[in-house]
Amino acid sequence: MSEALVLQSDFGISDGAVSAMYGVAYSVNRSIRIFDLTHDIPPYNIWEASYRLLQTIAYWPSGTVFVSVVDPGVGSERRSIVVKTIEGKYIITPDNGTLTHIKHFIAEARILDETANRLPNSGESYTFHGRDIYAYTGARLASGVITFEEVGPQVEVQLVVELPLPHAYIQDKTIIGIIEVLDVRFGNLWTNIHRNLLKDADIQYGDRLKVTIGNGTRQVYENIMTFGRSFADSIVGEPLVYVNSLDNLGIAINQGSFASAYHIGSGVNWTMTLKKAEKQYF
Repeated sequence: MSEALVLQSDFGISDGAVSAMYGVAYSVNRSIRIFDLTHDIPPYNIWEASYRLLQTIAYWPSGTVFVSVVDPGVGSERRSIVVKTIEGKYIITPDNGTLTHIKHFIAEARILDETANRLPNSGESYTFHGRDIYAYTGARLASGVITFEEVGPQVEVQLVVELPLPHAYIQDKTIIGIIEVLDVRFGNLWTNIHRNLLKDADIQYGDRLKVTIGNGTRQVYENIMTFGRSFADSIVGEPLVYVNSLDNLGIAINQGSFASAYHIGSGVNWTMTLKKAEKQYF
């Protein structure tokens, strides 16, 4: 039985691109099991592709093969790469920063030989490597047609391309971090602030926090909100601070979209600070 093949891309599903990737995989092995991580990555957004791998990969069993195709440099000299994680999972992707958030999980990396691992009769196509190289190689690896060692020559893990990835920190009793990604469907803000930093800052559930959000040098939002265990700790329409499913800090509006309400995005330029609010006496 083949291992699971999990696909991610920025292709969307309004045309035949993803279906073509499925078709290639099934042409390798008709019994292969294919799953979608997402195909709704914003076009060319390598950062978000990296984060969605982090959000997902830990929950799949050893042997799973992931194919992630967000590839603005398709057809250029950028490398293709296959990595094996310390838990024995595989990721096939352009070497363009897609592995940034999970690089510390990588045990071994190999350059994907695009000549040896390419869909037959596709040699003159240079704009759809997701179909011709990545889905094809992913299906062959998941099905045991090739081994990890056969995808290409080994390369040092430290040479895998990564994007700048800032870490949250505490300064003068203020926690400083970034909004790493949006919880897209619900409009919550997911930060890079781990819950342990709140403990270090002596912040407890129920505390009132002063939250400030900026974009570059511009302040976008500032308010006082409660640090709650769940959305039940706030009333509908009220903002709150909570710990998300990855043990990082989230910002939300109970039954509303925080991102839409305040036109907030994500990435290294979107900063957030929080600290205990001063007590007011009346």
